[in-house]
Amino acid sequence: MSGNLLEVNDSNFQAEIMESDIPALVDFWAPWCGPCRYIAPIVERIAPEYAGKVKFAKLNTDAAPMVANQFGIRAIPSLLMIKNGVVVGTQVGAVSEDQLKAFVDKNI
Repeated sequence: MSGNLLEVNDSNFQAEIMESDIPALVDFWAPWCGPCRYIAPIVERIAPEYAGKVKFAKLNTDAAPMVANQFGIRAIPSLLMIKNGVVVGTQVGAVSEDQLKAFVDKNI
């Protein structure tokens, strides 16, 4: 995982994402998920473009089931944009780089 992506889990999600001073994009994924492996390099590639404006994080739903349940994650990949502790945007399924940038731009 690149230095531009934060790995979050059940124990650090509240502090890193919900209490973040800047909007956060959280990629809910699992190692066995094909579409998750498709979107991962796209998320990594665009993260540096938003440095200081958006925090990019990944949450393995197998390793952090409490947070996944809390947000009702039923399909992965699911991307949530969280701003001031509130979900302001949701994108379910793999998307292109342009679609992901449009989603981030619309929700920051």
